[in-house]
Amino acid sequence: MRRKVAELPCALLLFAQLAALVAYPFVETRAGDVRETGRAIFGLIGLVVLFLAVRAVRATPALTWVAVLLGGPVVLLTVAEAVWTDNQTLAFWSALLHALFYLYTGYGLLRYMFADNWVTRDELYATGATFTVVAWGFAYLYVAVQILWPHSFTIYGEADPGTRTWFELLYLSITTMTSTGLSDIIAVEPHARAFVLLQQIAGMLYVALVVARLVGLTIARFRQ
Repeated sequence: MRRKVAELPCALLLFAQLAALVAYPFVETRAGDVRETGRAIFGLIGLVVLFLAVRAVRATPALTWVAVLLGGPVVLLTVAEAVWTDNQTLAFWSALLHALFYLYTGYGLLRYMFADNWVTRDELYATGATFTVVAWGFAYLYVAVQILWPHSFTIYGEADPGTRTWFELLYLSITTMTSTGLSDIIAVEPHARAFVLLQQIAGMLYVALVVARLVGLTIARFRQ
């Protein structure tokens, strides 16, 4: 098992995040302190898995220490959020640093996939892991956006824009990234729409540049 984890760190990261997608709603439906504690635990587990993947696939010497530099404060802020649940300043910086950490990890995974012209099995898993990491990053970015500009997102049919949960914004992030169409959660404030537009462009470029390159290299490998 240890050998498999060492050989396929991106597979571990991908499956851990997919498992979190299924498990998180059970935490979201809890009430009060139980829900906040569950969110903190989920956040910390996710960061540990993410850091292990970064450490295993680091493409440059700078990648690990930057991940540690960003990840340390993120861990502290995640715990602090569970204690002071109504502190908006704390929530903003936590969301912003989470977004930077995940997006920087996505950059590192891209460097990992583009490091050579030989496609390994773990690089194929990295294709999915990079997608989920970037989607996670934009979800946290949307949390920061709605703190800076309240009522940035609404649900279709809602009379007044409210405050969306992180899981709702992750739902928006993944539907935007996959270009499967608009979800029932909509950006209604100009700044929020600007970030949604950036993610739409990022999703299109990801398929056009990253996925197409790996598919082409894989086909060329089997033709040899």
